[in-house]
Amino acid sequence: MKKVLITGGAGFLGSHLCDKFIKEGFHVIAMDNLLTGDLNNISHLFPLENFEYYHHDVTKFVHIPGQLDYILHFASPASPIDYLKMPIQTLKVGALGTHNLLGLAKAKNSRILVASTSEVYGDPLVHPQTEDYWGNVNPVGPRGVYDEAKRFLEAITMAYHNFHKVETRIVRIFNTYGPRMRVDDGRALPAFFSQAMRGEGITIFGDGSQTRSFCFVDDLVEGIYRLLFSDYPLPVNIGNPDEISIKEFGQEILDIVQNPKAFLTYKPLPEDDPKVRKPDISKAKEILKWQPKVDRRQGLEITFEYFKEKIKVPV
Repeated sequence: MKKVLITGGAGFLGSHLCDKFIKEGFHVIAMDNLLTGDLNNISHLFPLENFEYYHHDVTKFVHIPGQLDYILHFASPASPIDYLKMPIQTLKVGALGTHNLLGLAKAKNSRILVASTSEVYGDPLVHPQTEDYWGNVNPVGPRGVYDEAKRFLEAITMAYHNFHKVETRIVRIFNTYGPRMRVDDGRALPAFFSQAMRGEGITIFGDGSQTRSFCFVDDLVEGIYRLLFSDYPLPVNIGNPDEISIKEFGQEILDIVQNPKAFLTYKPLPEDDPKVRKPDISKAKEILKWQPKVDRRQGLEITFEYFKEKIKVPV
């Protein structure tokens, strides 16, 4: 049985990856320090013989006994509310954590896939974003701690690939949603659902003309799985190119929740907030034979059912 280590394994994406690799017959080790993760996301896996959980911070030395075939590095705060609150930890997990796991991959002769992000493109001047675009990032702005942590993650991963011949893969993840998102993580989708369900104003920053492209988590996980087993070491965009303005997205949430008390409200646009975000997925289509299958409305309906159980609505 092949063994895989998934860091950030109790988080939103990490827990879905644990499910995928268990389903595919792997021995899965989930590692998480629970800074933003939640054991409830993986509690259903604890009874399984081919599942282990290590409570550990990957910015400290990482040791896994015995054989290790694959590593997926998904440990990191990933929402603005988290990385603005924990800027040093965000930088450390992108730098020290990635360094430790690349060292582990080298020692174990493992293949490693690291989770990068569309935020490496910053507030892009190229649209849609292709993997060969270098980005427009403010390194000393409030988002710089996350953007530059991920840019360093990519750089050191390529250095280990080129210098130490470690088998590496890099996924650039665009906005993803689905069950197990934290209600309070500050991202648009959980915030919109929460506000609409409670009959509050859905907070639109700026005039709402900025765009995002939302990918359902099952589609993303399939793309990551295919990338891990591909032969392509350079970054690959995984996301859904179905672009929508934030204002239109807020209206979609209102239509799904159907709470007559909810409405759209507007606040100033945060500093360095990207005006557009849409992946060019030509590489994923060509190399991985992958493209998203879940329609946004379908995915939002599934996610709404999850949030109904998590969000307490005043009577």
